Amino acid sequence: MAASGTVEAKKENVLIRAGACAVTILTQFGGKISSIRVRERELLQAPLAPIATRTRTMAFDQGDASGWDECLPSVAACTVKTRDGAVQIPDHGDLWRTEWEIQGPPPHGQGPVRGGPGGIREQGTGNSVTLRGECFSLPLALTRTTALAESKNGWRLSVDYTLTNTGRSTAPWSWAVHPLFAVEEGDRIEIPASIGKMRVEGSGGGRLDGKNGPVTWPHAQLSRGGTTDLRRVEGPTSEIGDKLFSGRLQTNENWCVLHRQSAGLRIRMSFDAAATPYLGLWLCYGGWPERAGSKQMCVAVEPSTAPVDSLAKAGEWSRELAPGKSSAWSLYVDIEGL
Repeated sequence: MAASGTVEAKKENVLIRAGACAVTILTQFGGKISSIRVRERELLQAPLAPIATRTRTMAFDQGDASGWDECLPSVAACTVKTRDGAVQIPDHGDLWRTEWEIQGPPPHGQGPVRGGPGGIREQGTGNSVTLRGECFSLPLALTRTTALAESKNGWRLSVDYTLTNTGRSTAPWSWAVHPLFAVEEGDRIEIPASIGKMRVEGSGGGRLDGKNGPVTWPHAQLSRGGTTDLRRVEGPTSEIGDKLFSGRLQTNENWCVLHRQSAGLRIRMSFDAAATPYLGLWLCYGGWPERAGSKQMCVAVEPSTAPVDSLAKAGEWSRELAPGKSSAWSLYVDIEGL
């Protein structure tokens, strides 16, 4: 077992530690953050199936459907028209399907390399690793630096992204982070009080009716009558599976908190609302996958560049990246005791 403040690495994973918190990253499986553990408490959704090699066309529910992935260049499978012709983008994008490469060596003065190739480094009271994943549907490469450090009241996970167009043509793109945080009945979701409405991207069994416009937050009207408090995590027998999006966020609307009552933890994600101006929420309490077998029990907090899952749906949020150009943004996860 690694001591506090160290990094371990094998071909298939990187382990970052800061005190009693440990983060595991699987480089060969899409750079997946497979585990965020505080002492004996796992904070991410456990695998619904063994983590194994993915194909370029398989659906997300055919895999392990767990942990933290990056959705690029689209969340939903779609066909996108580009200057070079139509492009097919698979479910949840390209990057969760590909092997990522560790970048290195670390810049001068950022600490010793431990346990393997360059790019794994100890830095101050925490540790960081830089990985790079390349899309295959569009000429896009995402570099992600993940750093873990102890804070005054717990731990901070800092994630810095740089997206680069590696091709010769302008490429459309959208990005959403996809961290599936494990939850239990009675846990609560908190977002800024000024966010009073959420658009329904999808709702299992038509539970929420978004046909007539956004639903109100936190008390939303149910399709079959009555209301529900969207802040409260329901039990797995509720079979809930709702995907919601905020409208364009203001600068101070850049956070979401999960109050993990049974775990005694508070998980706060904050992000740059100028760079990623929408917040997606995936509320899944035993309602997905729709196939037989194990179901998710999680809340995904998803800062996004667009308020829709499909890159094919254009709007004021649509983005393109010129050849050789880059775009950068960051987010933070603060883990503290209640």
